[in-house]
Amino acid sequence: MVGPDQLSNAVSLNSANFQSARLVGPAVAGVLIGAVSSGYAFVFNGLSFVAPIAALLLMRTSELRQVERTPRGRGQLREGLRYVAGRPELLWPIVLVGFIGTFGFNFAIWLTAFTHTVFHSGAQTYGLLNALLAAGSLAGALLAARRATSRLRMLVAAALVFGLLEIVAAVTPSFWLFAFLLIPIGMFGLTVNVTANSSIQMATDPAMRGRVMALFMMVFTGGTPIGAPLVGWITDTYGPRVGFAAGGAVSALAAVAIGLILTRIAGLRLRELRASAIWREVVNPEPAHHASEPLDVAAAATERARSRTPVAA
Repeated sequence: MVGPDQLSNAVSLNSANFQSARLVGPAVAGVLIGAVSSGYAFVFNGLSFVAPIAALLLMRTSELRQVERTPRGRGQLREGLRYVAGRPELLWPIVLVGFIGTFGFNFAIWLTAFTHTVFHSGAQTYGLLNALLAAGSLAGALLAARRATSRLRMLVAAALVFGLLEIVAAVTPSFWLFAFLLIPIGMFGLTVNVTANSSIQMATDPAMRGRVMALFMMVFTGGTPIGAPLVGWITDTYGPRVGFAAGGAVSALAAVAIGLILTRIAGLRLRELRASAIWREVVNPEPAHHASEPLDVAAAATERARSRTPVAA
């Protein structure tokens, strides 16, 4: 729908729309359940899908950006994996998102455990904590929409801060401080998601983008069946604070490790570029001209023309 220059903004606005639904949806559902019971709330939820279906049908396909489709064939998944494996700027952000999605985004487990076990409260408190987390995510999406580019250093920094905030929130004794920390946690978590999404899309060849983004989403959401039981066991066995802190620690350590790997790769590439430039200067040296000794362009052109003119025998 948009070009590369607007891709980051489009991804951010899409995330803002999603987080707005997370913020408004539970509130509307609560009103409906109280007014007309849960059954009718489910009916209204099903009817609400008419709006996005109608919007998709009303889209003017002639105004969409035309992308050459890759013909289907055998081995496309393996080709996509080889493509990602050969590009560190794609591989390591996907790995980082995999760690954070698997171990750092288990808020359904943690918020439930904190509500009942630590703060000894009920559904209203759980709804409040979710609303604060969604509000932070919405703020992160809107801030990300203002950035023109998505850099890997922003991804690594946001992931590190996200993990550290989870550790701080895990050991916070005050309910209101814990609730307040959910806002920046949601903001930096959404920043990680949006930055990784847009940077990977912009670094991928259009013919491979579908396969790469499918791998990205599979890693980001597919780790939950692995991470959730493990995080749930830690939370049950050692308590919500240890479980929350463990998820944050894994996210922060993954950010530090992958940040170091990307820095090393960037340093190697920079040294290769410098070596290549020095070699070109050695093989094909060019005379340097100082600003205090300007080159007489007309005289040089005349001399070149004279040297190219054949001499009569």
